Amino acid sequence: GGASKNGILVKGGNYLEALNDVEIVVFDKTGTLTKGIFKVTEIKPENNISEDELIEYAAFAENYSNHPIATSILRAYGREIATDKVKNHEEISGHGVIATVDGKKVMAGNIKLMKMMDIPYFNGELIGTAVHVAVNNKYIGYIVIADEVKEDSAQAIKELKAANIKQTVMLTGDNKSVGSKVAKELGLDKVYAELLPADKVEKLEELFSQKSNKGKLAFVGDGINDAPVLARADIGIAMGGLGSDAAIEAADIVIMTDEPSKIATAMKISKKTLKIAHQNIVFAIGIKIIVLILSAFGIATMWAAIFADVGVTIIAV
Repeated sequence: GGASKNGILVKGGNYLEALNDVEIVVFDKTGTLTKGIFKVTEIKPENNISEDELIEYAAFAENYSNHPIATSILRAYGREIATDKVKNHEEISGHGVIATVDGKKVMAGNIKLMKMMDIPYFNGELIGTAVHVAVNNKYIGYIVIADEVKEDSAQAIKELKAANIKQTVMLTGDNKSVGSKVAKELGLDKVYAELLPADKVEKLEELFSQKSNKGKLAFVGDGINDAPVLARADIGIAMGGLGSDAAIEAADIVIMTDEPSKIATAMKISKKTLKIAHQNIVFAIGIKIIVLILSAFGIATMWAAIFADVGVTIIAV
């Protein structure tokens, strides 16, 4: 109840108890530590293609995707898309999209997609997420998209470290420069970048070996790709506002306000709840033992027995 008032939905008392033993907290980046609201910051066409043509091809290819990056490209394009021109749309998890637009094969995605299709691409240092675009296997340029860090993300990491969390880790599908920039800004201990959804589960398995036997590992995510990792972690924590239904379903704890700082709040509530529970157990059993000893010597009355039973329960509650 106390957690619910703070916008934290806990799906069972066992998860609230387990929060007390968390040693490693692993975060997804997009939509968890960052707002997940992407904005196109740069359009770089190549091979005699205009900026308008580049963003148009990307928008048509990304039209059926619900990924935040796709949404930002459609927002930047700003015009209505004739859906009858788009055919054979295929979304490749962790890579990008391939679609037939006006009879041309359009590929829009990260460097993994370009490598997979054996297309030479721009490979310079970029601050932001780059969407590379190719038409009929010919590279036509890239679009840079930036995501904004949530206001309370740095505070969340600070509070977790103050709560004696041994490791804070970030997993992201973004490139290393973006991942490292966000990790440095927030003060995270480790960052693993350029990961596919399946790679995240592998990294989680690695991190499991770094905790003690009694220690727990918590994963915080929001997207549909995070559902397997949320299910695998000792405690899965989902962002409830921005998060997908699959992530919320797979999670053990849901942060309804999408604030990462609420994780530390949940841990404080867990510690306080356990402290009160232990106090109540010691108090209840202690009183019963005293009354049992007194009754053995014939000192305790019926009223003492009623107090030891019902009275102690009422006081504990």
